[in-house]
Order: sequence, then structure tokens, then C-alpha cells
Amino acid sequence: MTTPEEKRTVSFAPSQQGRTGGLRYRWAVLSMNFMVLGLNYADRAAIGVAAPLIIAEYGFSNAAWGWISAIFFVGYAPFCFVGGYTSDKFGPRKVMAWAIGWWSLFTGLTAAGVGFVSFMVIRFLFGFGEGPQASVTAKTMSNWFPHNRLGTALGLSQAATPLGGAIGTPVVVALITAFDGNWRAAFVILGAVGLFFLLGWWVVVRDSPAVHPWVRPEEAAEMEAEERRYAETTVRDDPGRSLLSYLRSPLVLTTAGTYFGYSWVLYTFLTWFPAFLHDVYGLNLKEIAFTGAIPWLCGFVGLALGGVFTDALGRRIGLFGARKWTTVVGLLLVAAAFAPVGIVDSAAAAVALMAVTVFILYVVGAQFFAIIRPVIPSRRFGAASGFVHFIANLAGIFAPIVLGYIVDATGSWGLSFVISGLIVGVTAVLLAVFGRAHRAHDAVTTS
Repeated sequence: MTTPEEKRTVSFAPSQQGRTGGLRYRWAVLSMNFMVLGLNYADRAAIGVAAPLIIAEYGFSNAAWGWISAIFFVGYAPFCFVGGYTSDKFGPRKVMAWAIGWWSLFTGLTAAGVGFVSFMVIRFLFGFGEGPQASVTAKTMSNWFPHNRLGTALGLSQAATPLGGAIGTPVVVALITAFDGNWRAAFVILGAVGLFFLLGWWVVVRDSPAVHPWVRPEEAAEMEAEERRYAETTVRDDPGRSLLSYLRSPLVLTTAGTYFGYSWVLYTFLTWFPAFLHDVYGLNLKEIAFTGAIPWLCGFVGLALGGVFTDALGRRIGLFGARKWTTVVGLLLVAAAFAPVGIVDSAAAAVALMAVTVFILYVVGAQFFAIIRPVIPSRRFGAASGFVHFIANLAGIFAPIVLGYIVDATGSWGLSFVISGLIVGVTAVLLAVFGRAHRAHDAVTTS
């Protein structure tokens, strides 16, 4: 399935790896990034866990809660791009620090919600801080890891997101239980914890090995050599070219569209799966905490292995082909597993299907930023990653609203899951047909 052009685009041996000896400081940067992303998703998942209590307290309909969930993404989606663009301009260290502080503040302020309007405002502003994390992570890992290890770095660092959901779910339940059903306490505590993560990020991370005082000169020189070597094998960085000319690449556009389908499934799970288990199967909060954590743990394993798998496969068939076809085949399998979640006859079957879905989904999740890397120069990679992530997260605006209205109008959770499966399947086919490496390469190397 991999064309000669796809294989030739980014296939090269890791000849520079391992020359400095010892453990590279890049792994400390990755570890800190991992912890920050874990907190990011724990804070984001908290609202889903508390949703049954908040809905009951204020009498929100499914449609109203869909709007509260969706407004987060109205703030979040544009800041995916803003975060990537500003990380190119000011460096990922400063941008992520700002993001941690902002989302932690509004995590705590979620406790101040007193009705529909206040929740809408708080969740909208919360999205500003959460938005930059993925594109800033992509920029950070690109600065610290060579391209033939970028999939591994992105997969391992972003594996914290489902792990944060898995750990955050029972932690939020435990906090709510410890405070006699007071869901507000959980948000205040999580917001305060974020300040410690902000300090840790600022101390541990710098924008690149070359400017970090704790990095050995050998490691900094190794990364600089890798960057020069990779630049010779891929797109020429023309300072006179506009950012838009890179974003119009067919590969970038089809990757963004496929990421949208991926995100539609992810945000359906994130927003509605706890409520689905409660409404259809009558699970209580503690049961939701246990069953809801299972798919997240599967996602953690999938994302951690996804980048490692495609980097290894790429050494045999070429990195681009490995990443593209893992994404296409994976998302078609996601469509097949996700569509029947709402029509099986037991909670155990629904959770099992969701666990399979989330595992495969997160194997794919390690690929998107790495897929576009060969056609984007380092100077533009943050902004391009942010653009792809922005398009993806438009799904977060539409999926909660559309599915909320479908459930209210039809009473059918099954229809919602089937529609989501169709969306992700179609976008996978689009990447298979139009996401071609040689066309993308030509698009950005000619005037």
C-alpha cells in the first residue's frame, strides 16, 4: 500500500542515535510534558464525571448540557492554532506555562457555576488554556527529538491524556465522595494542583537542547546534526513562503479532516459515555468511575505503543507510509467497533466495545502531527500542528450539540453512535485516497 514516493519521503536510518551515550535529557522534558498532559485531561474529564450531579442540580436537558460541553470547544479550537503559532514565535516553554496557569484557574472557577449562563462563560474561557497543549507538545517534541523518533516521542508524551482521564475519573469521584457529594470541591482542588505543575514545567523545560543549561554539549550537538540531516531529506524552508501556502498542502488538509473524524468519536466518548451508562444501564457514580476508567486505560496503552509501532514499522516501509496506513486502517476499525456501542444489550458489552474503540483510536492518535512533519519546516511546525488540531476540534463544538439533540428528539443513543462511526469511517477513506506524500511534497517545494 505504500508507494515508492511515500517510502522515499522520510525513510532514513537512525545513524545519529546513540552516539553520545548515557540517558539524554530529552527524556526528562518528555516526562514533564507527560505529567502536564495528564493533568490537562484529568481537569477536562472532571466535568464529564460530575455531569450527572450538575445536570440533576440545575435541571439541564441533554441539549442544554450539549451546549455547555460544546462551548468549551468554541474557546478551545482557535487556541489550538494560537498555541502552535505562538510556540513558533515565543517558544513552547512560555506558551505551555501560560496555558497551564490559565486552565488551572478556570478549573477552579468551575465551582463558581450557578446556572446555564455562568457555566457557558466558564467553560468557554477554560478552553483558552486547554487549547494550546497538543500543538505546543508537538513543537516541544519536534525540538527535542529527531524525526525518526518523533512518533515515539509524541505517542509517549500524549499517552498521558487517556491516563489522565483514567486516573482523573476515580480521583474526581473520590473527591466528590470525600466532600459528601459536593462536586465543587473536586474542581477547586484540581485547580490548585495545577500551580505546582506550572512550577515544575518552568524549571525542567527549555525550548530546545541548545539553550538548556542542564543539557550536555554532546546531546545538543547531536540534535543540531539531526536537524541539519533531516532538513536535507525533506521540504526546503523558504523564508519567503507564507504559512498559508503550507497549510493548503493536500496532505495537511486531509490529515486535518481525518483528525476531525477521530475527534468526533473521542468527544462523543468524553462528553456522553458516562451519561449513556447512567441513563441506559442505571450505573451510579462509583460504577461509572470504574467502568469509565477501563477505556481510558486501554487508550493509554494504545497511545504509548502507537508511536513506537509506527516508528519501528517505518524503518521497514518508510515513516510516512507506516503512519498514514496505520491511521487509515485504525480508523476504519474504530468505525466498526464504535457504531454498535449504543445498541448492544448490556453495560459490559458497551464498555468492552468502547475499550476496543479507545485503544485503536489512541494508536492512531500518535500519528497526526507526525504525518504532516515531512512537508512542514521546523519554523512553521507549531502553527501547522495548531491548524490541524484546530480543524480536529471543531468536532468538539458540533458533536456534543448534534448528539444531544438527537438523543432528546429520538431517545436513541444507538443512532448517535452509528452516525459517529460513519463520520470517522468517511474521513479515513479521504486520507487513504487524497493524503499522498509525493503530492504533498511537490506542493510545498515548488513556487
